[in-house]
Amino acid sequence: MTMAHVGAVVAAVTGVMAILLHSSIHRIDEGHVGVYYRGGALLTFPNGPGYHIMLPFITTYRSVQTTLQTDEIKNVPCGTSGGVMIYFDRIEVVNMLVPTAVVDIVRNYTADYDKTLIFNKIHHELNQFCSVHTLQEVYIELFDIIDENLRTALQKDLTNMAPGLTIQAVRVTKPKIPESIRRNYELMEAEKTRLMITAQTQKVVEKEAETERKKAIIEAQKVLQVAEIHFQQKVMEKQTEKKISEIEDSAFLAREKAKADAEYYTAEKIAEANRVKLTPEYLQMVKYQAIASNSKIYFGQDIPNMFVDNSAPSEGGGAVQEDGAELTENRPRHKGAPSRTHTEGQ
Repeated sequence: MTMAHVGAVVAAVTGVMAILLHSSIHRIDEGHVGVYYRGGALLTFPNGPGYHIMLPFITTYRSVQTTLQTDEIKNVPCGTSGGVMIYFDRIEVVNMLVPTAVVDIVRNYTADYDKTLIFNKIHHELNQFCSVHTLQEVYIELFDIIDENLRTALQKDLTNMAPGLTIQAVRVTKPKIPESIRRNYELMEAEKTRLMITAQTQKVVEKEAETERKKAIIEAQKVLQVAEIHFQQKVMEKQTEKKISEIEDSAFLAREKAKADAEYYTAEKIAEANRVKLTPEYLQMVKYQAIASNSKIYFGQDIPNMFVDNSAPSEGGGAVQEDGAELTENRPRHKGAPSRTHTEGQ
């Protein structure tokens, strides 16, 4: 065997070894678990992230993700109870598989378990929902609860069928509906929007009117309160004037009463003094003093009283005249007594 033949053999063996080594070494990424098949049978010992060696051409592997992943289901048909066919353009399902459940789920549903457990289940549950609801309910009224209903239904089945696989969230896009119906919905939405704007405008007008009414009420209350305050001030002023007048009247009445009491007391004391003073002896003395102070005195047999010439009428009704004038007493004469006339100097 020549050197050329030896070199060719070595090169062939080296190539085969390289091919075998390349087929036996593989890499598992972080967040994934490697499951292995030997002769089509699933091995029970998965491998974690890193480089691993397996028998080439006999053993194969699949990398299964164990972190959060999002599966997209596109163009899902759905027939409503009214017979209208609509299409959901995209439905996203966020799910996660725990590493300890990988082998069992792959054994039961293969490494493409999401097609069986998620994709097909989404089609089934969505058609179940649409078949019992009208287009109005699916497209408008109940659209906001479709995603939550799908998540609940999926998780309920997965808890029994595939423990370890959990559904985190479901996101559903607005379905596509026939163009004619879509235009009608757009017109309806436009009309609804216009009505909402009108209603909001009406509320604004009502609110402004209510605000103006409250302002008017507040202003009227303020004016009323000011008027009440002014009225109370006037009432208090009048009451004060009345009290002052009553006090002045009481003071005047008290002064007048005190003055009258004083005058009464003085008169009473003077009268009491006169009763004590005007005795018969005192009156006799005053008479004599009065006689002594007169310049002319007339007396006679028929004149019972004395008269003091002060140019005043006499007590007996006679008249006295000075400078020799005749004094005549017109008194009733005693029976058989002659009338007399006294003249000054007799």
